[in-house]
Amino acid sequence: MDDPILTPDRVPGEAAYDQTLRPRRLQDYIGQERAKANLRVFIAAARRRAEPLDHVLVYGPPGLGKTTLAHILAHELEVGVKATSAPALEKAGDLAAILTNLEDRDVLFIDEVHRLPPAVEEALYPAMEEFRLDILIGQGPSARAVKLDLPRFTLVGATTRIGLLSSPFRDRFGIVQHLGFYALEELSRIVLRSARILESPIADDAAEEIARRSRGTPRIANRLLRRVRDFALVDGDGVIDLATAHASLERLEVDAFGLDALDRRVLTLIQEKFAGGPVGIHTIAAAVGEEKDTLEETVEPYLLQIGFLDRTPRGRCITDGARAHLGLPGAGDDRAMPGLF
Repeated sequence: MDDPILTPDRVPGEAAYDQTLRPRRLQDYIGQERAKANLRVFIAAARRRAEPLDHVLVYGPPGLGKTTLAHILAHELEVGVKATSAPALEKAGDLAAILTNLEDRDVLFIDEVHRLPPAVEEALYPAMEEFRLDILIGQGPSARAVKLDLPRFTLVGATTRIGLLSSPFRDRFGIVQHLGFYALEELSRIVLRSARILESPIADDAAEEIARRSRGTPRIANRLLRRVRDFALVDGDGVIDLATAHASLERLEVDAFGLDALDRRVLTLIQEKFAGGPVGIHTIAAAVGEEKDTLEETVEPYLLQIGFLDRTPRGRCITDGARAHLGLPGAGDDRAMPGLF
């Protein structure tokens, strides 16, 4: 995306803040109430039986708390957690090095699990089902298979693209949870909680203003809070009131819907070059100079959610709400209202 401040993906330098602001218990995890209620039951049952939690697959757009949820599961189960990403597991030996170092009932968290190489995915099958790892040593006629017994563990996989997981792999997860965009009230509570941790005084209406422009995403809300806090400290007395929040967000060029330059460019392109659509995603990606995956994973979900974009079998179409917001010709009266989240 043009401006990293609005990308839902983690950007360099955020790890320390993520650790500081990350809740440790389900009771402190704001939002995703249905997923929390279910997980609370599954965790309690696993603890009573003294068994590992069933393997968990968490999917949804980036920045909604999938990694945080994996660490909370380990904390609630009172076990250790080891975290890695699928691209880091290039071969079965990389997986074996991690699995053989787990303790009984530990949590293994794999981010971007849809990007696992086929050989690693296949090696996971017996590990997930039987807590056993089959390793092939050597090559050719002298090759031999070695079976390694593993500690009982829980695999927590996170993905933004569940459709890319193979059916055999997906079926091995006993618990599947979807994380959706956050409501405005939930994001406001997250901003207030983060501000307390950062010891940054903030008014309730200022927290709501930051939340409104956060694209339904906690990671973006926390990032905007940190930037607004900088403006409040340098240009004011350090207190974030509504006027400070509004002025700071305007300087950051984050509009009332949380749209950035790429969002506006995509919508304007569909309207001006393709008469409002429909137009294919590959054509849009080529026209705006972005990867198709970037548009599908970080731009489209939010625009669809707020009603600025329609996805049809023939392609993408801009809506009257988007035209009204951007001041484009052809807007009707169905203006979307800020605060849909």
